[in-house]
Amino acid sequence: MRENELHYFEEILLARKVQIIKNLNGVEAEMIQLRECELNDEGDYASISNDNMVESAIGAQQSQELSEIETALGKIKSKQYGICEMCEDDIGFQRLKVKPHARYCIVCRPIVEKNRV
Repeated sequence: MRENELHYFEEILLARKVQIIKNLNGVEAEMIQLRECELNDEGDYASISNDNMVESAIGAQQSQELSEIETALGKIKSKQYGICEMCEDDIGFQRLKVKPHARYCIVCRPIVEKNRV
């Protein structure tokens, strides 16, 4: 991958990293607020519990994405970015534009996902 392409993806990944950290801090603040709420009845408790589950799920998903972004940024530094972890072929530019932290090419991705189940 050319140097200008690496810089392009590095900028995208760094911007997304900043956004995720901001989101995670917001989720954490909301979860603290939810825990501090006075619950008057079972309906309030159910609503707070549901909100807490949603916030936790969002936080977990964004934490996973942040980890994948960190991995991708490390690969940029080591000049290994854009190489499929399974077949070691190049990951297509268009795929990286859609998912800059992609670890697998479009051919290997479904294989990896199928084996996770």
